[in-house]
Amino acid sequence: MKKQSGFTLIELVLVIVILGILAAVAVPKFVDLSGEAQVAATESMAGSLGSASVMNFAKEKATATAGDNVANCTDSSVLLEGGLPAGYAITAVDMSAMAEGASQVCALTGPNASSANFRAIRVDNAS
Repeated sequence: MKKQSGFTLIELVLVIVILGILAAVAVPKFVDLSGEAQVAATESMAGSLGSASVMNFAKEKATATAGDNVANCTDSSVLLEGGLPAGYAITAVDMSAMAEGASQVCALTGPNASSANFRAIRVDNAS
């Protein structure tokens, strides 16, 4: 009589059940990571806007007519190469009454209502 080797049906069912339990525990963790990634992307975009604002101000100080005018928080979006990506919005804050070089904290809203703040610097290259 030949001896057969392999897994029994019960062993295979137990492995499938264990894998199902592990998947049920792991899936919510991966779903939660997407929310954290969206928050991180919004914070990164806010950092880019803040850096672009500082570079724009330095450019205007180096050459009086070189910088882009920034009289509202929303004007900061033109400082980015290609503009503000889809899904992001900057809350409008009028900075026109502020002195050149003054800064304003601006709010950025991203995907799934994630939000972050950045600092925009008032630039008026006509002065």
